[in-house]
Amino acid sequence: MLPWTLRPAARRPASGAKSIVDCAQVSAAPQCKRGSDAPRGGELDPKQRRVRLLNVDVDDVTMDEVLFSFREGLLLTLHVDMIMKLQKDREFYEMLPEFDVVTCDSQILFAAAKILGTPLRERVSGSDFFPRFYSGHKNDEGITIFICGGGPGIAEISRRNINAAVGREMVVGTDSPPRDFDTRLGEVDRMISKINDSRATVLVVGLGAGRQEKFIVRYRDRMPHVKTFLPLGGTIDYEANTLQRPSRWMTDAGLEWLYRLVREPRQRWHRYLVHQPPVLYLLAQQRLGLYRNPFGASVATAS
Repeated sequence: MLPWTLRPAARRPASGAKSIVDCAQVSAAPQCKRGSDAPRGGELDPKQRRVRLLNVDVDDVTMDEVLFSFREGLLLTLHVDMIMKLQKDREFYEMLPEFDVVTCDSQILFAAAKILGTPLRERVSGSDFFPRFYSGHKNDEGITIFICGGGPGIAEISRRNINAAVGREMVVGTDSPPRDFDTRLGEVDRMISKINDSRATVLVVGLGAGRQEKFIVRYRDRMPHVKTFLPLGGTIDYEANTLQRPSRWMTDAGLEWLYRLVREPRQRWHRYLVHQPPVLYLLAQQRLGLYRNPFGASVATAS
């Protein structure tokens, strides 16, 4: 039995006016909600706060808090690629209230929060969280995992590695969908059917930032056995050891992007040299009080 769990809380659309969102400011109700549905988790720590980075409110949580509290619901680990897509993709942006916990998965964003005067206590990355999650639940037979994503065969290698590490068949199924899964006739139905056949309680999805979150939000109601949704992208490659993680000092220095660019230049150059650099300009705008959410106040909030 977990000691406490994070309650989904109203995540207001960010206009750039404030950096910290207090639960009491969102709703006068004793327990905060996000969206109109009933909460999926448990109690929200009354001291819980959120830090605003551009148009996203990030939960100020530590790794230990997430590990010991997040048992069911949707997790979002926010990194620079994702926050840039959230400046252009309205559909993705309007899905933000569906996520029960949003963590900071970027040393650059972590440093930015401090510069903005609203420091986060810890960077909680998906690639750090997931191995601790499955190791912590290795003796809980009620936790089974399905891995969906990665290149051909990568998810299956991850499955073997994880099951060997925990000493049981914790990962009960895998799938490596084609890149055009969302436009190929019948492919989504096939993916959902395979997930359901496994009866897994945890779904790890690595289909690319934005696409993996949309898959979860659009189709979670068709996956009744899944209680925990983890869109974790490249974590699948790390677990398969097909992509080595950089040294800790590189990550702590905010240079993981450079490591990935050197290792995979053809795949990564546009993302790291074109798509992501404008985040620095946008964060500078926020520091000066000039940033404006490109979508205004379009996300529904709790009443």
